[in-house]
Amino acid sequence: MRVLLISANTERINMPTLPLGLALVAGATRQAGHEVCFLDLRAGGDGGVAIGRAVAEFSPQVIGISVRNIDDQNMACPRFLLDGVREVVAACRAATAAPVVLGGAGYSIFPEAALGYLGADMGVCGEGEEVFPAILDRLWQGQNPAGLPGVYAAGGQAPAKRHYVEDLDRLPLAGEEMWRAADREDADLWLPVQTRRGCALDCAYCSTPQIEGRRLRCRSPELVARHVRVAAEAGFRRFYFVDNTFNLPTDYGLRLCRSLAAMAAKVQWRAIVYPHAVPEELVCAMAEAGCVEVSLGFESGSPAVLRAMNKRFAPEEVRAISQSLKAHGIRRLGFLLLGGPGETRETVEESVTFAESLSLDTLNVNVGIRIYPHTPLARIAVEEGLIAAGDDLLRPRFYVRPGLDDPIRETLARRGLLTGGPQPGKQ
Repeated sequence: MRVLLISANTERINMPTLPLGLALVAGATRQAGHEVCFLDLRAGGDGGVAIGRAVAEFSPQVIGISVRNIDDQNMACPRFLLDGVREVVAACRAATAAPVVLGGAGYSIFPEAALGYLGADMGVCGEGEEVFPAILDRLWQGQNPAGLPGVYAAGGQAPAKRHYVEDLDRLPLAGEEMWRAADREDADLWLPVQTRRGCALDCAYCSTPQIEGRRLRCRSPELVARHVRVAAEAGFRRFYFVDNTFNLPTDYGLRLCRSLAAMAAKVQWRAIVYPHAVPEELVCAMAEAGCVEVSLGFESGSPAVLRAMNKRFAPEEVRAISQSLKAHGIRRLGFLLLGGPGETRETVEESVTFAESLSLDTLNVNVGIRIYPHTPLARIAVEEGLIAAGDDLLRPRFYVRPGLDDPIRETLARRGLLTGGPQPGKQ
């Protein structure tokens, strides 16, 4: 079948965001024998015109749209981003009668609510590399895709349990379409690389299990290193490992670093580290393999708040890891999430004092935590009467302990730390 794949994201939140997920689906769709046209709306211009032109030239039989972000996670002045995606769906409807299928990280968090709001025909919740080609096969045979794992249909039956691919090495890695429109000279551009999926850490607020599941699955480190080499030969020198826990499991992180070092390509990369189980051996291997920056999502400097967030580390462990990274010349970007369960005026002061004592290269501080469905934080918010039990949470809702919002902001303003932006490891 002829398949038009559209990356609807046009946002630049912190850095240029390349369509990694949709590129992975594009590779799998081609591998399944279908013809693919890839349209990245981040390239600029009038999206409706670009869609009309692509439909006229390609005559797609099916359209897939990737939904990456629902909002910008900024409590002070949140921007709801699905209206732009709804315009993309409308442009597709105006240009062709081809069925429209949604997918992507943002969609997977809110499959029913987003499908209804955007007005598409169906959506894939979770991984799409195998399910999306299965949808195409059914459509080609004139059959209803309803009932396939993780597939939501407009006005249809509840989907079967979503599907997660056990052997990621069976799936193609992202190809040229991901970076075709990228500006290689943009100093803020880091080419995204995903090495593993799934997380069972159960942080109280995190949406990752809803997107990727709880079972950890990893690609072969050697395969990942070869992928980085191909991209480096295409002119890219900066890479971003988007896995939420680069260091877990530790032995996998070591193998990946050694594979990258053996590649001998002159690349730089950044990663997200869960501040637990980061031995000196791993930090040394990261530095030798080209790591120049790490995001430390420690979120709080208060042991009580960390326990309430279901974090499995203590502040002093964060301090030791931070010092190790600094000793090996790796920049440290830290995150604080203030106002969550268990927070008090005293724990806010404790967290800010702790974060300042680390002398990080960059510190991002966020007041309020975006509430996602099916998380412990959502259940707490319902129990405390902050949200209704039936709230689908598609419109951004944030958790802040009652009475703490203004005091937190006053504390941050006094210390020159009042910022806002996306939370680490989300969407």
